[in-house]
Amino acid sequence: MNVEVTPLPGIGVRQDFSIRSGRRVGVISYRDGKFELILSKQDDPDATAASIPLAPEEAGTLAGLLGAPKLVSQLDREHRDIAGITTRQLPVAAFAGRTLGDTSLRTRTGASIVAVVRSGNAHPSPGPEFQFQSGDLVVVVGTAEGLDAAADILTGG
Repeated sequence: MNVEVTPLPGIGVRQDFSIRSGRRVGVISYRDGKFELILSKQDDPDATAASIPLAPEEAGTLAGLLGAPKLVSQLDREHRDIAGITTRQLPVAAFAGRTLGDTSLRTRTGASIVAVVRSGNAHPSPGPEFQFQSGDLVVVVGTAEGLDAAADILTGG
C-alpha cells in the first residue's frame, strides 16, 4: 500500500492512500494533537466527501481496533504450535500515565507484554520504562490463566 504524506504547513500532516474503489482514505494529524479521518469524493480524489474529527484518545482506540487484530493474528500464527501458549489483546485502562514496570505483570502473572499498539503503531518489546497512554492496547502472551490475571491487572490495577 502506498501511503502519501503531505505536509500541511502550520496545520500538520495529511497521510492517505487509494482504496480499490479509487477513493482515498486518510488521516490529518494536526499540530495540536487532534486528528481527522477523511474520505475523498468518488469522482475527485482531491476533494473531501466526509471527515470525522477525532480526539487523540478516539484516534488511538480506532487505530487499535484496526491495527492490533493484525498483530495478534500474526502472533497467534507464530505460537499455534506451542501447546498452552496464547496471545490476547488487552486495553491498559488502569495504567495510563504509568510505566510497564509499574504493572509487575510478568512477576504477578507469568504473562509477557510483547507489544503496545498506540495510534495504529506497534511498539514491539517495550521495556519496563515504557509509559502507557490512554487508548493503548497491549499484546500479551502467556497461559490462559496468566492472560486472565493480566486482564484483571490492566483493567483494575
